[in-house]
Amino acid sequence: EILDCSGYGNGSCPENERPLGVRAAMYSFMAAAIFITVFGNLAMIISISFFKQLHTPTNLLILSMAVTDFLLGLTIMPYSMVRSVETCWYFGLTFCKIHYSFDLMLSITSIFHLCSVAIDRFYAICYPLRYCTKMTIPLIKRLLFLCWSVPGAFAFGVVFSEAYADGIEGYDILVACSSSCPVMFNKLWGTTLFMAGFFTPGSVMVGIYGKIFAVSRKHARAINSLPENQSNQMRKDKKAAKTLGIVMGVFLLCWFPCFFTILLDPFLNFSTPVVLFDALTWFGYFNSTCNPLIYGFFYPWFRRALKCILLGKIFSSRFHTTDLFTQKETE
Repeated sequence: EILDCSGYGNGSCPENERPLGVRAAMYSFMAAAIFITVFGNLAMIISISFFKQLHTPTNLLILSMAVTDFLLGLTIMPYSMVRSVETCWYFGLTFCKIHYSFDLMLSITSIFHLCSVAIDRFYAICYPLRYCTKMTIPLIKRLLFLCWSVPGAFAFGVVFSEAYADGIEGYDILVACSSSCPVMFNKLWGTTLFMAGFFTPGSVMVGIYGKIFAVSRKHARAINSLPENQSNQMRKDKKAAKTLGIVMGVFLLCWFPCFFTILLDPFLNFSTPVVLFDALTWFGYFNSTCNPLIYGFFYPWFRRALKCILLGKIFSSRFHTTDLFTQKETE
């Protein structure tokens, strides 16, 4: 069967109508975001891995989440940058599927990590006496296995089987003729992705953090009557929950427009402009850029660890046991 690709320029890339100055500005802005994403999350990975004091169940979850953001910045964002600026996909259909599979997997993996962190903070604040027996390292490892394996199986299975495109009229011609790396979700899989990959875990997180902050208010009234060491720990747990709640809120804010567009687009006959969908995708990517900035702003231990990294102190084994916490952090 001979395909008529005249409407797609016979598979060649359309001429980029953006002025050179606009393209240069886009490359500069996106490259800066990629730099912060890669090196900010790399600093988080090195900090938690190197300093013995940071080897806790909660930080193991944060470490894995930083790996997710690091991989997104290193392996996904550069190719998306070229596609967004040049309005063309130069890397072939097979790599398009690999790219989109990893993109989808890492996005869902992030929200699964945040769910796990919410559960961890729930036990730490609401059931502090049971926390050490419940949130053990073996349990955290099992949670991490689920956080990576389930999104990976879903993303690669759906994309490579092309189940997401069943029933989409003209999709085969679009794939054969277009050079835009087209991946569109039909009504079934768009709804499934939104509900299972975003809405359900997002709702669980919101519910858990609502409970956490309700309990935190009760703790705040009781702190003055507690021994100093216990009240300090409560303050630290409350601050950690607040910081991670901000991380969760930024994630939901950044990724909700993109996931919601994926949900609505098939019901609107795929009428969402490519430029808008691309912009929403990058808005989601910026979440991975924001996370190390949030940690740097709210966590003094991260700033101290970053200073040690920049000064090269981590090359000396004696800094492995450096005390990164001070009394000031518990105030």
